[in-house]
Amino acid sequence: MQTILTTDDLAQFCDRAKGQPYVTVDTEFLRERTYYSKLCLVQLALPGADGEAVLVDPLAEGLSLDPLMDLFRDETIVKVFHAARQDLEIFFIDHGVIPAPLFDTQVAAMVCGFGEQVGYETLVKKIARQQLDKSSRFTDWSRRPLTEAQKTYALADVTHLRQIYEFLSGKLEASGRARWVHEELAVLTDPATYVTKPQDAWKRVKTRSNSPRFVAIVQELAAFREGYAQERNIPRNRVFKDDALVELASTKPQNAGDLGRSRLLLREARKGAIADGILAAVKAGVDRPKEDLPKVEDSRDRLQVNPALADLLRVLLKAKTEQSGVASKLIAPSSDLDAIAAGLRDVPALSGWRREVFGEDALRLCQGRIALAAKGKTVQVIEL
Repeated sequence: MQTILTTDDLAQFCDRAKGQPYVTVDTEFLRERTYYSKLCLVQLALPGADGEAVLVDPLAEGLSLDPLMDLFRDETIVKVFHAARQDLEIFFIDHGVIPAPLFDTQVAAMVCGFGEQVGYETLVKKIARQQLDKSSRFTDWSRRPLTEAQKTYALADVTHLRQIYEFLSGKLEASGRARWVHEELAVLTDPATYVTKPQDAWKRVKTRSNSPRFVAIVQELAAFREGYAQERNIPRNRVFKDDALVELASTKPQNAGDLGRSRLLLREARKGAIADGILAAVKAGVDRPKEDLPKVEDSRDRLQVNPALADLLRVLLKAKTEQSGVASKLIAPSSDLDAIAAGLRDVPALSGWRREVFGEDALRLCQGRIALAAKGKTVQVIEL
């Protein structure tokens, strides 16, 4: 197996890839000790059972990934990934490039009836009829030299991917669902997906209060933590964890002594730059003018949900899931069903391909234009 260590060799491979209908791609990286992923290996394979497959070592001295970025920009070649989000984030953050056109076999498999967030190993077993050796899954990919076992494991992530892609793309074309996958990939191809702005970091934090003042402090603390972690390239949890953040927003510490009494704050966060940042963030949230406090929207938990209608929608969804073969959570999560039952209409389940599969009949059910009837083990839609 070939491991590419120079820019010239990478450029030659990318030249050979030109004119091919697709290239399969995967990466190995580390993120346990950093905010941003550290790219350690790139795997690439060209079409055909015996098509060329290579490893690219981005840690090799002097190697530039520019030829690969040019290949990623070539719109005549489909770039095939499985569960692409983290791979795409690396390429976008490091090089400002999102490969296009894109095909994600995990997304395609969900549309083709393989279940929710199906794993690569499952697809290899079901489509390629092969078993994967996953013994190298959790190895340190930054250490050199790579072992033969690591190389074999890494290459398998792109060689079997060829057969999986051809099977799924063929099935999508035959079923007319290729457009569904294209709609789903819109999030993955949007650069905004991979940019975390410190001022938006609070949205990830689960809080136990919707008090505007409390949320304002959470916003300030989350923004400080995110900016601090990004600037120093360390995991946000190394600054302080979510449970400590919520505790700080509740106790509103005013000095180092108050921080010392925190049950959940790491020792390193009780002094120095982190402590100063915490105290400044809390003060900013406490002092924020009343007119600038966040307007906390009603959560869906407090929606006026019609429970009987919500139950009927769940029955309808089950019927549509069985009929279409698409995972129910991909069509409509429970939160969407509750929102529809509460009268909301701006929900994903009522737009795009989901509207065709489920949304139209969901609206007709809400309007009393259809009924549901059990027939044997199935549920049927009855026109009224």
